[in-house]
Amino acid sequence: MIFPYQLAWVVAILLLGLLLVVLFEIQRSNYRREHEEMFGTKEFDTKVALYDLTPKEIRTLEKLVRASKFENKDAVLNSSHLFEAAVLDFYEMRDVDTIRDETLDAVTRLRQKLGFDASNPLTVIVSTRQFNIGNRVDLLLDGVSKLKHSEILSQREKIWKVSYDDSFGPGSVYVGKEVRVRWTRPEDAVYSTNVRVFASEPGKLVLRHSQQLDKQQLRRWLREVVNFPVEAVFADGSTCNGVLYDLSAGGILIGLPIECESGKHIRIKFDLPSFGPEDVEIEILRNLGHKNPDYPEYFSTTASFSGAFGWTQERVLQYIFEVNKKKKAKETAQNALTS
Repeated sequence: MIFPYQLAWVVAILLLGLLLVVLFEIQRSNYRREHEEMFGTKEFDTKVALYDLTPKEIRTLEKLVRASKFENKDAVLNSSHLFEAAVLDFYEMRDVDTIRDETLDAVTRLRQKLGFDASNPLTVIVSTRQFNIGNRVDLLLDGVSKLKHSEILSQREKIWKVSYDDSFGPGSVYVGKEVRVRWTRPEDAVYSTNVRVFASEPGKLVLRHSQQLDKQQLRRWLREVVNFPVEAVFADGSTCNGVLYDLSAGGILIGLPIECESGKHIRIKFDLPSFGPEDVEIEILRNLGHKNPDYPEYFSTTASFSGAFGWTQERVLQYIFEVNKKKKAKETAQNALTS
């Protein structure tokens, strides 16, 4: 007859034995990964030869491979997503703050040489480490109550720095807090994530990195109907007032009291809600005549952004994103009430 306490001992021994087997297999797998030849080694060597990598970069790439969870050695070269997963495994295993700067710099160069940073329009973005110096971002401070337009000033593996001018108080106020960073990649998506402010410097906030990016495809919201007063400024300095009918990433539909021929370049000024005044050059594409019944006296005209319009384009994209996000939230709330 087996007593309950004896049965408990048997179960405990079996569980302990199972645990030891699992640990042994993990240890053996790790040893094989770190010391034996991995699957895909030949393919790895062939692909590495295609890039102008230094001996240090090749050794660092080997470290990333050995730290990763991939069975195939060449997997880390196949996509930015797999590369960044290997980078994260390496940093978590070694603690990024204790890794030598020359090794970290080698990781940065590898990302650039492999075409896995944001400068490559085809690469998949999964980490803030892929953002580039000069990229314009928005900082949402204290939740979403304070919006600050900013720019990436430096980019390292441990930290990155963005511009900040103390307009919402000294930067030191945000040290240790989380802020939300939002970056628009034209023709792709709006990426946003929460990051912790590591430190502040004159004119800068120093941020930690994140690999938890929220991605909202822009193609869902290419155009938004609006009704904004607009001022048109012509080459001779004359002006007139009109109405902005809709906005998109590449252009607008505008109503003006005068007819403009195709190809004409003018400047328009308008206020974009939550983002402030815009002053941008446009090129007239087509005059549609008196099309809008709400403004029968205006000529409806299509136009595209021209000149240096990147900053305006990004803010227009973010505005469209925010408007549609609020619409979706409102529809969800209404559906919840009626269901």
